[in-house]
Amino acid sequence: MTLLQLESELKKRLDFPYKWGRKQSDDWDFKTKFIYQIKGFEDLESQCKDFDEGLRNYAFNRWLNFWSAKAVEYIFTSNHLVKKEENQFSKTVDFYVSGIPFDHKSSVFPRQFGKSFDYAVDHKKELIEWLYNNQSQQGRKHHANRLFIIFYDDKNGEHWKLKTELSIIKEKITEYLSNFSEANLVSLNLESHEILSDLIWIKA
Repeated sequence: MTLLQLESELKKRLDFPYKWGRKQSDDWDFKTKFIYQIKGFEDLESQCKDFDEGLRNYAFNRWLNFWSAKAVEYIFTSNHLVKKEENQFSKTVDFYVSGIPFDHKSSVFPRQFGKSFDYAVDHKKELIEWLYNNQSQQGRKHHANRLFIIFYDDKNGEHWKLKTELSIIKEKITEYLSNFSEANLVSLNLESHEILSDLIWIKA
């Protein structure tokens, strides 16, 4: 499936509300683990046909987040400056940019940050530090290098919908990599870990 085909599939998710119904849990993660094998939205709907609304929405959201993140990783590793991490089970490295290891994390603009978008743009380091300190306690929590992809919808506040805009995401990542310099990275020391980080805004 090409990037454009995947974008088309992801956009079919836009017809349904983005509701989780509950916090992420191991139980519901196990019940929806099939999302890793399904790229087509109609196939996803078929798999979820016997679910109640809460579990169906949970599966739809996990599917969108997973395949959007996989597309982001593909966009990065298709660039000549980027090398993919060979260990697919690594929890701290997805790829290397100019030899520097990075995990990547896609996230909507966090309302809990408590500051405006303009403030966040002008205080990038403060937002990145907040993102590290408030990351999920499950799965991929770590204090290693990370590139954040942050989605922000200025019109309707529906930031999550931008996860489907793979063509725009590719354009922004390509632009970022063409100007990449280690000197421009944010340097942090958290819990005795030296970290290099940065963020890319996907804004509408």
